Amino acid sequence: MTLPPNFIRNIITEDLKNNKNEGRVHTRFPPEPNGYLHIGHAKSICLNFGLAQEFRGLCNLRFDDTDPSKEEVEYVESIKEDVRWLGFDWDDREFYASDYFEKLYEYAVQLIKAGKAYVCELSAQEIREYRGTLTEPGKNSPYRNRSVEENMELFERMRAGEFEDGSRVLRAKIDMASPNLNMRDPVIYRILHTEHHRTGNKWCIYPMYDFTHGQSDSIEWITHSICTLEFEDHRPLYDWFIDELKIFHPQQIEFARLNLSYTVMSKRMLLQLVEEGHVTGWDDPRVPTISGLRRRGYTPESIRNFCERIGVAKRDSMVDIALLEHTVREDLNQRAPRVMAVLRPIRVVIDNYPEDRVEELEAVNNPEDPSMGSRKVPFSRVLYIEKEDFREDPPKKFFRLAPGREVRLRYAYYIKCVGVVKDEKTGEVVELHCTYDPETRGGDSPDGRKVKATLHWVSAAHSFKAEVRLYDHLFLKTNPTEEKDGADFKTYLNPNSLETLTSCLVEPSLAGATPGSRYQFERQGYFCVDSVDSSEGALIFNRTVSLRDPWAKIQKAQKKKIEWLREAGAPPADKHDDITPIKEEINIEDFSKIDLRVAVIREAGLVEGSNKMIRLMVDLGEGRLRQIFAGIRSAYPDPERLVGKKIIVVANLKPRQMKFGLSEGMALAGGNTEHLCITTFDGEPLPGDTVS
Repeated sequence: MTLPPNFIRNIITEDLKNNKNEGRVHTRFPPEPNGYLHIGHAKSICLNFGLAQEFRGLCNLRFDDTDPSKEEVEYVESIKEDVRWLGFDWDDREFYASDYFEKLYEYAVQLIKAGKAYVCELSAQEIREYRGTLTEPGKNSPYRNRSVEENMELFERMRAGEFEDGSRVLRAKIDMASPNLNMRDPVIYRILHTEHHRTGNKWCIYPMYDFTHGQSDSIEWITHSICTLEFEDHRPLYDWFIDELKIFHPQQIEFARLNLSYTVMSKRMLLQLVEEGHVTGWDDPRVPTISGLRRRGYTPESIRNFCERIGVAKRDSMVDIALLEHTVREDLNQRAPRVMAVLRPIRVVIDNYPEDRVEELEAVNNPEDPSMGSRKVPFSRVLYIEKEDFREDPPKKFFRLAPGREVRLRYAYYIKCVGVVKDEKTGEVVELHCTYDPETRGGDSPDGRKVKATLHWVSAAHSFKAEVRLYDHLFLKTNPTEEKDGADFKTYLNPNSLETLTSCLVEPSLAGATPGSRYQFERQGYFCVDSVDSSEGALIFNRTVSLRDPWAKIQKAQKKKIEWLREAGAPPADKHDDITPIKEEINIEDFSKIDLRVAVIREAGLVEGSNKMIRLMVDLGEGRLRQIFAGIRSAYPDPERLVGKKIIVVANLKPRQMKFGLSEGMALAGGNTEHLCITTFDGEPLPGDTVS
């Protein structure tokens, strides 16, 4: 497979061309073991290990374990498990910053002796005050001009444990007037009388991340130190330490971190959710940790494909979680066996089917993969179907079961509803009576009559109970970390992010389902056996991702229509099917949510099988090309002449799966049937620039 170009691949390719670092490529993945890894870390894992594989280099796994107050062995082990699960290995290159504590101490002494570091007794608050602001220079610490001898004595006493936590720090002596705040005499060592998970109580002073990072890279002879964008302002400090110490100099390269809608990507926030009981743990299937995604049923292949698909960019952006869901749906469609499960059952009795008869019907395991074969499913007189597949008074466009209506049972027969049994007290429908046509076995009628719906089902005598957990987005807001009116991110937690169903019925082939096994429940979605709570005889399934449901879409549209009518003062009515809804107005705040971006068309072509669509591959400055389908073929019968044009794209639309492929945006076009054109412009804007 040819991988798409991105700026980091281009840098490495150029370095190899110029024989930089003697043609070596050596990367590292350097997590801090203070929490579980999330999908953002997966992007970094795939990038660092992937580049090493691509360029026949090496990638180290290094734990930046410099803060023993937050780090635990549990986190170290979980990180190793996650990296392996994603499909990568570090061989014998497992390192820890704590391996280098003695060497880092020697580096600090070297800076002190060179007059480039000093012991400071200002408090943390005072250091912040002396630091200055973006518009005002900082002030020198009163301890800045201590002699080398005094600094050496104090630093040795700090190491010996003579001082309390927070009473003294070692700072680099750089420039308190620097426009870059990171260069204003940063702290490089602090006192912390806390036991370390690897070194125990050997140390009571610990290096800061900025001091550890570059020197550890240098010790390991890393060639390309790939970091997320927030470290861009730290790069001058990274370079300063290495240059002053005169040691091997890796190249730091920054890329945009992954931001995913309807979730949070901060370990601090995730820890809050765990500690405050908003989720059940780091592996809760609602959180974006790799362990949570694994427990939910995501595959390592789907996550790797997602990371490749979103690309590597130089600017931050928000990726719609729908793209992640699409990627796992696409993957599971190929590999997950199909089974039948009824989540909210209603009893069905087939009156004209013999009471003592049981048939075994042939069911396909996966139509996408014939090699997966088939299985036998038992069929009997009493079945269960989904409650939502029956309506006593069916609305327009509802084609499932209703009194007097005929439907197809998957792999089985046509059945017709001939009777309804209700609870005497509540009036709720509790049982349906049907007849079946024995000539329709397999799902087709010899006389050619057609039905408009196919329902899944299970045999009452052969199915067994299971618990099913339906997971939804953890947050109600697209960006819950966006501060507005002082609201805490937890304000936007979705109270319906988990629905637990305890009376579900599944087909007998699932009796031996093992933890982690993935399935498609026909017409429902993709599910996996929970790896923590499920046990033999008490199966629990987690929903990984749902299937698209056209009826749910119709219901949503009808609900919106009724709301419009009510707002407009229309008289109440049971049905509004024949009333045209009033067009919804939007205000400027709604319009501002549309993310319009400059895009350059890199590829354009006709779409086979469509007389309206053309396919565009556009560059939005994300390090990858997006695919967009546009219905403008009549205006551009030769779409290749669009290549190189700058257009405006709506960049934050939910990705849409069309029969031609996935469309990841909308190209702005206008006109009428006679005069149609795409919006293009000339000028200096770069791909990805915002249009306002």
